[in-house]
Amino acid sequence: MQLGAIRDFMSTHYLHFNARELVEAAKAYEAHIEKGGKMLVAIAGAMSTGELGISLARMIRAGKVHAISCTGANLEEDVFNLVAGREYEIISSWRDLSATDDLRLCEKGMNRVTDTCIPETVMRHIEGCLLEAWKRASAMGERKLPSEFMFEILGDPELRRHFHDGTTNSWLLAAKESGVPVYVPGWEDSTTGNIFTASVMLGNLPDHSCVKSGTEQFQSLIEWYEESHGAGETPSVGFFQVGGGIAGDFAICAVPCIIQDLRREVPHWDYFCQVTDARPSYGGYSGASANEKISWGKLLPTAPRFEINSDATIVTPLIFSWVLGD
Repeated sequence: MQLGAIRDFMSTHYLHFNARELVEAAKAYEAHIEKGGKMLVAIAGAMSTGELGISLARMIRAGKVHAISCTGANLEEDVFNLVAGREYEIISSWRDLSATDDLRLCEKGMNRVTDTCIPETVMRHIEGCLLEAWKRASAMGERKLPSEFMFEILGDPELRRHFHDGTTNSWLLAAKESGVPVYVPGWEDSTTGNIFTASVMLGNLPDHSCVKSGTEQFQSLIEWYEESHGAGETPSVGFFQVGGGIAGDFAICAVPCIIQDLRREVPHWDYFCQVTDARPSYGGYSGASANEKISWGKLLPTAPRFEINSDATIVTPLIFSWVLGD
C-alpha cells in the first residue's frame, strides 16, 4: 500500500457507528501525542499470539507508546512467538474440534489459543533461561519486575541465536530497546508465573522474593505516572485499553490512588479508549463504561473518551496504522 492508503480507506468508509468511533479515537490518539502527551497501552487477552506486535512494536519504536500494562500471558507469548513462531500450528477449522481432538493436542504437547497451537517445548526452553536468571538474582539479593527478567533473557546471546526473522514484530523487544516500562499485574496467572512458583516449591529457588510483587509493580507505575503526566505543560498521560480485565483495571487505578490515598494532586488521565466486545449490562468490568470510570475518579468529563465494541485483533492494528500514518 502507498503511504496513507489505510487512512484514506478508513476516512472514506468508516463514517458511522463503531467504525466512526474508531476513526475519532485514532485522530484523538494522534492529537494527544502531537501535543506532547504520553500514552499507556493496556493489553489483555491473547494479543501477542494474535500478532499485535506487528503494529505495537512499530508504535513503540516510533515513540507513540510510553508504558505498557499487560497480562502475564501477553508478556510470555510475545517471547514464545519470537523464539518458536515457526513451530506453531494453525488450525483453521478450530470450531470443529472435539474435546478428544483437544486432548490429542495436549498429549502432543501443543497448547491451543483459539486457532493457534503453541508447542510446550518453547515454554521449557524459556523456563531454563528464566530459572538461571532467577537464581542469579536470588544469589545476589536482587529483585526485579517480571518484565525485567524477560528483558534480561532477551539480551542473552544464546537465546538470541533462536530468534527468527520476525524480531521487528516483537513488541517486548521493542520495549526493551526503547526503555518502555512494562507492568504485569497478576503475573502468577501465566505459564512462567506457574513455573516460578513450582521452582520455589521444588527448592530450585530459595523463596519468592526475587520477583517483585503486584503492589510493588503498582508503586513503580505510580512513580512513572508522577514523572510523566506533564504537570499541565502538556496533556496528561493517555490510556489505551485493549480488552478488559486486570491489565486495564490495575493501571488505571494509579490516578485515584495518588489523589485519594496518597493525597497528592496530579492531572487525571487525559485520553481514554477501550476496544472490547464485553457489555456493562453483564456485570463484567471489562465492559465498564468510560463514564463509570469518572465516578471512580479515574477520568474527568473533559477527557476524550471512546468505547469501540468490536474485535480488538481487527480494530487495534487499524488505530495504530492510522497513528503511524499508514
